[in-house]
Amino acid sequence: MWRRTYLFLVLVRLWFALSPSYLHPDENFQGPEVIAGQIFSYPVRYTWEFTTDHPIRSVFPLWPVYGLPMVLLRWLWIGNGNDGEIPPIAVFWTLRVLMFIISFVLEDWAIHELVQSTRHRRVAVLLVASSYVTWTYQTHTFSNSVETLVVAWSLVLIERVVENPQRSSFLASTVLGVVAVFGVFNRITFPAFLLIPGLRLLPYYWKNLWSFSVLVLAGLFTTALAITLDTAFYTGHSISWSDLVLHPVITPLNNLLYNLQSSNLAQHGLHPWYQHLLVNLPQLLGPAALLLFTQPRPSLRLYSAISGVFVLSIFQHQEARFLLPTIPLILSSVELPKRQTVLRVWVASWIIFNLALGTLMGVYHQGGIVPAQVFMSKQPDATQAIWWKTYMPPIWLLNGKNEVLSTRDLMGTNGESLFEELAQLATCDTPADRRNNEYLKEGNGTYLVAPLSATWLDPYLPNKGLEGLRFREVWRYRRHLNLDDLDFGGDGVWDTLARVVGRRGLAIWRVTKSCPHR
Repeated sequence: MWRRTYLFLVLVRLWFALSPSYLHPDENFQGPEVIAGQIFSYPVRYTWEFTTDHPIRSVFPLWPVYGLPMVLLRWLWIGNGNDGEIPPIAVFWTLRVLMFIISFVLEDWAIHELVQSTRHRRVAVLLVASSYVTWTYQTHTFSNSVETLVVAWSLVLIERVVENPQRSSFLASTVLGVVAVFGVFNRITFPAFLLIPGLRLLPYYWKNLWSFSVLVLAGLFTTALAITLDTAFYTGHSISWSDLVLHPVITPLNNLLYNLQSSNLAQHGLHPWYQHLLVNLPQLLGPAALLLFTQPRPSLRLYSAISGVFVLSIFQHQEARFLLPTIPLILSSVELPKRQTVLRVWVASWIIFNLALGTLMGVYHQGGIVPAQVFMSKQPDATQAIWWKTYMPPIWLLNGKNEVLSTRDLMGTNGESLFEELAQLATCDTPADRRNNEYLKEGNGTYLVAPLSATWLDPYLPNKGLEGLRFREVWRYRRHLNLDDLDFGGDGVWDTLARVVGRRGLAIWRVTKSCPHR
């Protein structure tokens, strides 16, 4: 029974991987968009982490995770006799399938290795496989999702070194050295999860200096490789030995120094020290959070999660996705209720919680952004696109259209500023604009992309020419929910939910204006 349940949950995970929800801009701008600009001819946008004088993001972990699949995909595309570049949306879905595969294989495999009891292993695997975090975050291209796998496999390697020293010590130590450095360059938070588990290695390496030497040499080699790749990427020209010696780019160090300054973190939002423990963990775990505090199962995995939460709580900027590595560790370290009545209630609440959050985050959350970019890439007249009250769109999905299409992200700008921008960029209204699709033959076109929940636009959309602007709706996507548009203080709870949920969806309007000379 549990095998059929597990296989069903694997299919659920795949279904969510193929859903175009958009959980956070970082899933594109800290990974795929950067590497896509290196491998393909897509024009891309580098965020501040990559353009500052002291860059804080490493490209070293991006190459094996995203770069290698892109290179193989391009090789297959050219090998099959196709001309031109691969459509970026094909690359996008390939990476989603890849994240599903490595989650399905590596995460679940790690749980099998780490949980010794057969009975408890089955429960642990099913809990992890049925979590909405596994369905959504782990199938998206987050550095946090990669960190989850690196943490899990670091624990596996630590167990192999300690438990089977004669059989696999040298090999496990070598791989652990590589994986540990990879984890640090992927996210500087990675060592926080190994503070307590790493103590298990000290007695062993104290007695086995050769194994320790192998660990150090593997780590040093990987570090040198990572610094070389980062220095070459950020230097902008062929590097020499003097560049590596005198001007190396050490991104983890830059990242750490940046995050140690409260003034820098304040730009991203400051949170109380208990944000992770009392808000973010329950948000990710749901009913399992109760088991963590009432029925924990002491293990190396649980200690790893505890050390991670403790260290991450020291930093004042705390987002829920920073805790992703703790989720499989905690879910595999709790006991289910023993009383049948309590167990049934808990299982029902677990299913309801994950279905609700899975649907919200895996289907509706900013779900129209990726389809909207695909639509915009096919509009021959589009030269200006204004995005309002959405996440920043990934411009690499425009399939080269961004060579002529300027994308402006106004985010939460007020309506008056939006209209000032539209008034400057809108093209002149012509009779052809109102006949079928004749407007597509125009040389220039301005488009507005905004959620249907933005009621501020309502008086202007019937095309009455208010403010001299006309709006023609050309595209609509209903599976889009904009949680950043919540305004409980101004509109009240019920009116806000009625607007954001009741009017869910994303639309695109072609905007023109009345010109006297026409």
